Amino acid sequence: MTEQQPDPKKILFLNRRAPYGSSLPREALDAVLMASAFGQEITLVFLEDGVFQLKKQQDPSNIEMKNFSKTFGALALYGVESVYVEQRSMEKRGLTLDQLLIPAKIIQSSELGALLEEQDQVLSF
Repeated sequence: MTEQQPDPKKILFLNRRAPYGSSLPREALDAVLMASAFGQEITLVFLEDGVFQLKKQQDPSNIEMKNFSKTFGALALYGVESVYVEQRSMEKRGLTLDQLLIPAKIIQSSELGALLEEQDQVLSF
C-alpha cells in the first residue's frame, strides 16, 4: 500500500524591501528555495523597494554586505516560475523588465488581490 502525497500548498512571498540594509530579503529567498525543495507551489511578488532585489549589476561591497542576487538564478532550477513585479513600483523606481536578473511578469496593483486570494499562505518580507 503506497502512501498518497498531500497536494502542494500554494505559497506567495511578498518582497517589499530593498535588497540590502536588512536580512529579510536574503531570508525570504532562502525560505523560497526551501519551500520549493519540498514541492510547494511558489509565487513571488516584488513590490515597493523590493523590485530592486531583481535589478542586474548589484554591488553592495561599499556597505560591506554580500551580494546574494546571483542566487535568484537558481529559482528556475527549483521550479519557481511564477515571478511578478508590480508595475507602479517599477515605474516609480525607473526600472524596466530588461533590467531584471530573471524573467518576471508585470502585475497591476488591482490584480494583486485576486492573486493573493488564490494562495493557501502569504508571507510578507
